[in-house]
Amino acid sequence: MLRKFRVSNFKSFEKDFELDLTEVNGYEFNKDSIKNGIVNNALVYGHNGVGKSNLALAIFDIIEHLTDKQRNEASYINYLNANCTLEFATFYYEFYINDKIVTYEYKKSDYKTILFEKLTINDIEVISFDRSVDKAAKFTLKGTETLKNDIDNSELSILKFVKNNSDLESNPINDAFLSMFSFVEKMLYFRSLLDRTYIGLDVGSKPIFEDIVKKKNVEDFEHFLNSAGIECKLSIVEDIDKKTIAFDFNGKKIPFRDVASTGTNALALFYFWYQNIIETSKVSFVFIDEFDAFYHHSLSALIINKLKETGVQFILTTHNTAVITNDLLRPDCYFLMSKHNILSLSKSTSKELREAHNIEKMYKAGSFYVE
Repeated sequence: MLRKFRVSNFKSFEKDFELDLTEVNGYEFNKDSIKNGIVNNALVYGHNGVGKSNLALAIFDIIEHLTDKQRNEASYINYLNANCTLEFATFYYEFYINDKIVTYEYKKSDYKTILFEKLTINDIEVISFDRSVDKAAKFTLKGTETLKNDIDNSELSILKFVKNNSDLESNPINDAFLSMFSFVEKMLYFRSLLDRTYIGLDVGSKPIFEDIVKKKNVEDFEHFLNSAGIECKLSIVEDIDKKTIAFDFNGKKIPFRDVASTGTNALALFYFWYQNIIETSKVSFVFIDEFDAFYHHSLSALIINKLKETGVQFILTTHNTAVITNDLLRPDCYFLMSKHNILSLSKSTSKELREAHNIEKMYKAGSFYVE
């Protein structure tokens, strides 16, 4: 699980900007939203322009150099913060992996160029490489004794090099190292909009409706739409040498994409990724930007509950205050974001919040504040 994340000098984040998912309260309701003392289900609120989308891009920067999964390089063109005089961005991740605290810190001058990396497991430094000072990397993992350590390629992560070129023996430290890679490779980011942009988990463009057909999930997709309030009957039809999905109007079949509303298409996009999320262990962490941009508030609540049922750790950004309710999550799972800070609602007020409180009403009344 992701415990903490910190970034500086990246896009809109000039100074250290930290998301701490370990600051939880001892609420006795919605306990399933917290796992291992870490927020497992988070909703992020903030005015337009505070950097919610940039937070997602910052968290998923790690995909570029630690994995071979899907990237979106175009989103990282303006990489460094325009106001900062430093020539690098700094990223810090803290994971809870195999009952251990795994921290990974690195610096980049652009999306591909790595200047510094350090990995610690339970406060033990196991890999480090400062290219501005050292000509050789340092690593102490068992099985790396004969591994070359003079890596000239500044676009090659020393962590990825160690993973791919050493025969690591099985021990708790090495297993945590490999499990961290597994976690990162299963991270998924997508936007609940119509551009179908995604980062991580897979590679290449994804034909949404053909994939649902291929996985034999058309009937389940139909049930999902009906449970979301979209009364429909679906069928499989041929469309230019491929199978796709159509609405069935008493025998008259019209391709889904031709008649579906913007909101229904957004639901189809969510369901496409939801297929992966519900597959055991396929997805480790999900970040959905503007997750309910086209949804009615009751549908937003349905989506949150669907994600909660999977058990996957997720972060959603939204402007929809109707889902700020203790019936869904709890005050330490709703986060208020400004340009300089992000805190849970429980940390954004001096008041003691209880289950009976109407936190949406309090939110609208300005009871919560971050600098």
